[in-house]
Amino acid sequence: MNYFEFYGIAETFHPDAASLKKQFYALSKKYHPDFYANEGDEKQQEILELSTLNNKAYQTLSDPNRVVDYILRTHELVSEGAKPQLPADFLMEMMDLNERLMEIEDKQQLGDITAEVLAIEGDMKEELNGLTRDYPTLDHTAKESRLNDVANIYYRQKYLLRIKESLDTFAARL
Repeated sequence: MNYFEFYGIAETFHPDAASLKKQFYALSKKYHPDFYANEGDEKQQEILELSTLNNKAYQTLSDPNRVVDYILRTHELVSEGAKPQLPADFLMEMMDLNERLMEIEDKQQLGDITAEVLAIEGDMKEELNGLTRDYPTLDHTAKESRLNDVANIYYRQKYLLRIKESLDTFAARL
């Protein structure tokens, strides 16, 4: 079952934290296995599954990064092993960063590249927030288009994460 449907809320990249928590606690009480201890095995299994669903839904919807991933997967725009088409200018920028990473000789160079990566990451987050802020108000066609733009940023962020991991490796060596 879709987590948004389970919680009775509209699909959004920015669920209200207080409402989520309130719904989580209400469903935690409603589907607490201890309240169904005298029921048959089938009912107990159903309640256990609903309790598990509630926990997974809350963990996902209360984490901004997981929400993006979840919505994109729900719309089949993200999958394991996918080879997205990233913009050529982005790939060139990442190739340049990778080359500079291989040539790092001191902490100053590492600091410069780290600052550059963090600035790129900040720009991506800002762009993502701009794309997701009004998502619930869009019509179906506009949502589809917007989701493709969000997926593009999602894949660029994943690529940038690998660069950040390399930075951490180089930082440990210096």
